[in-house]
Amino acid sequence: MAPRALPAFAAPLPSATAAAVGARAAPAVSSAAGRRQAVGAAAPAARVPPLRMDARNGNGTPPPPFPPTSGPPSVTAQVAAASHDNGPKGTPLLDRIAEPSDYRTWSLPQIKRLAHELRWDTIRSVSQTGGHLGASLGVVELTVALHYVFNTPHDRIVWDVAHQTYPHKILTGRRGAMGTMRQSGGLSGFTKRAESEYDPFGAGHSSTSISAALGMAVARDQVGKNNECIAVIGDGAITGGMAYEAMNNAGYLKNRVIVILNDNGQVSLPTGTPSAAGVVPSGALSNYTSRLLSSKPFSNVRSAAKDFSRLFPEEVQGIAAKVDEYTRGIVSPGGHGTLFEELGFYYIGPIDGHDLDTLIPILENVRDLSGNKPIMLHVKTEKGHGYAPAEGAFDKYHGVAKFDVATGKQVKTVAPTPSYTGVFARALISEAERDRKIVAITAAMPGGTGVNLFGDRFPTRCYDVGIAEQHAVTLAAGMATEGLKPVCCIYSTFLQRGYDQVIHDVALQKLPVRFIIDRAGLVGNDGATHAGSFDLTYLGCLPNMTIMAPSDEVELQHMVATAMAFDDGPTVVRYPRGNGLGMETLRSKLGFRGAELPTRGRPLPIGKGRVIRNTSGGGGRKVALLSIGTRLIECVRAAEALEAAGVDVTVADARYMKPLDTELVRSLAADHEVLVTVEEGSIGGFGDHVLHFLALEGLLDDGGLRVRPMVLPDRYIDHGSQTQQYEEAGLNARHIEATALRLLGRGAEVLSKPVNP
Repeated sequence: MAPRALPAFAAPLPSATAAAVGARAAPAVSSAAGRRQAVGAAAPAARVPPLRMDARNGNGTPPPPFPPTSGPPSVTAQVAAASHDNGPKGTPLLDRIAEPSDYRTWSLPQIKRLAHELRWDTIRSVSQTGGHLGASLGVVELTVALHYVFNTPHDRIVWDVAHQTYPHKILTGRRGAMGTMRQSGGLSGFTKRAESEYDPFGAGHSSTSISAALGMAVARDQVGKNNECIAVIGDGAITGGMAYEAMNNAGYLKNRVIVILNDNGQVSLPTGTPSAAGVVPSGALSNYTSRLLSSKPFSNVRSAAKDFSRLFPEEVQGIAAKVDEYTRGIVSPGGHGTLFEELGFYYIGPIDGHDLDTLIPILENVRDLSGNKPIMLHVKTEKGHGYAPAEGAFDKYHGVAKFDVATGKQVKTVAPTPSYTGVFARALISEAERDRKIVAITAAMPGGTGVNLFGDRFPTRCYDVGIAEQHAVTLAAGMATEGLKPVCCIYSTFLQRGYDQVIHDVALQKLPVRFIIDRAGLVGNDGATHAGSFDLTYLGCLPNMTIMAPSDEVELQHMVATAMAFDDGPTVVRYPRGNGLGMETLRSKLGFRGAELPTRGRPLPIGKGRVIRNTSGGGGRKVALLSIGTRLIECVRAAEALEAAGVDVTVADARYMKPLDTELVRSLAADHEVLVTVEEGSIGGFGDHVLHFLALEGLLDDGGLRVRPMVLPDRYIDHGSQTQQYEEAGLNARHIEATALRLLGRGAEVLSKPVNP
């Protein structure tokens, strides 16, 4: 099959334009037809030269000259010569930028220096707060180029997931607030519409950017606007089915939308989890894109393009040689159109995402193309690029704690108690050693869910499916039909994406899939996008579900054993982010009698809770606190305060939301004046199930029992520490105490702060 004709932006440049190479006019908003070059037409002379070497900044003063060296010093060298609070001394160009328009007329050497300073500033900032470093370092040049070429915020850039947006935030007026990143009242770790006009779409979950950008493009065309709509999506996020749905629709609708595929070769969080799919989890798409550069058709076209560039005048050969880069996406392996072209996209790439000499002119030509067709630009980047400790780390410093910039050593405190995720992983491994039917599934989160530890022990029984929660759930359902015991390990917030599959493919068929829900409740610095607020509500309404929530690490072990032993339908075990209580607290507060954690849990009776504390001062028991999940320790602390105030208290651990321990609830209702339910979940969860039972049984009819469910407030709670978040939610011990006192009519003792709004 003969190679196709070169695209318009790769065509020979008119000789009359050679003298103009090096000039770049300040970008201006004009009509779509005026801004874009038609696909297949000759490049207009005015758009050929991309840069002007003597450009002035937005204030009318020349930017500082670029040092006359062979190139900027490495980040490591700059770090060694600068203090951690280095500001103006180390970033003279960046210090002049309040918004992207401030550097749009700068020269290419100055843009390169700006990228260097931005990388340093990102490293310095994250070293003080922690956060997502590797992804941000991988897109420094891309971020600089996008804001340089496109007229943001008029042009919309939608970042997928958005944990790579720290450089974007620095360039768009938020540099001075970077020290508040992911802290209460500070900047979000993701894009957020309420935070900046440069964030046209909020993010946190993956694979949403193409749909959002396409929606913006459709709206733009409906009302006759002319702005660009750009989606930046990673090779991990593009494994999500939603991205394909969006690309398929975009190819059909033919609204102009630009998709930039940021390909850093990491489909899953880089934990190196051995799995049945391969040592490094990846998908067919990632393998496909990695073959594009090495295919024979691509090599032939590149060779022809290089020969062709020699026909240009000497002054223009440097630009014309870029045809090599431009044409890499024209022909796919086997001589057929690329996958993206078959979906209706005009595909360009792959190109080096760290080479501004290439990136800027290609983005300018992409910007100036016209025609009713979506465009895909494939950019190759390296996670952690430019910072040696990140480049050398296996996880590329995906998410880091505070660290020493010069060495890269992270400042991590050793927790005195085990994490819930670690306890689960060890419990699952213990069960799997005794039962070969147990297999583990995760959706691109092996390290976050503990499945990496399971994969180390059982590599052929571990499946990382990529960012594909819907597939993960139904894959587990299929396994269950054939007698395996699939354990589907997914964060609460991400299981929302597979909800229809939970209903239709698992619960409806009563298949024994074990759902392990990590990050239940409030999750701290990742904020509202990652909070596990809703699983008790969205799972509790489904027939055939057995739902457990451990109060501590010992209970978690028992519930893992229970789920593995239960085959009469799907089971759920949900637990929070963070660490367990520790042996001292378990013994002193919750009555645990062992010297250490058991090596293996024991199956619990289905649908049965337990009473933890039962006091009587002679005046009769008055208050019952019924908890599900890890708020139990807060109930115990509240009970201690209430007892000190002369109130008799019973504290009970429900253990199960479904089936509800109706005998326990009936007993608490009969023997107490006040019943308070406490949970780490939203309206519609455990408390509603208790109230529903009490109402159906007529236990509320005589008015003798006062009941209050304590749940998360009916609003989204922003990032901060988990302690701060639960304080804001009104679910700490003092709030539980105050709620009980208020129901007893002891209003003078109620907290002045509104409780549990």
